[in-house]
Amino acid sequence: MEERHIREAVKENYAKTVKQDGSCGCSRNAGDAEAEYIRSAGKAVGYSERELKSIPEGANLGLGCGNPVALAVLKKGDVVLDLGSGAGFDCFLASNIVARGGV
Repeated sequence: MEERHIREAVKENYAKTVKQDGSCGCSRNAGDAEAEYIRSAGKAVGYSERELKSIPEGANLGLGCGNPVALAVLKKGDVVLDLGSGAGFDCFLASNIVARGGV
């Protein structure tokens, strides 16, 4: 598959996921099985249960593929720029670490 076709396929799938209420666990009406899948996916890439519970409901879309906060070695006062394409999942986690003097 050509690079432009891959980019278009990814773009279409992300757009479809975001536009369809509840398609990825991002609505409050997501089924229990879907919500459990999203939690399991988060744990599989290294997020702790505490981290998963610390973010606002609906911020974990289950679309991530890693745990950048764990690799970043953040500390209080650091500045963080999230270039992701999700609902800010990692920004919420980072803000818990860098808050009060950080951004």
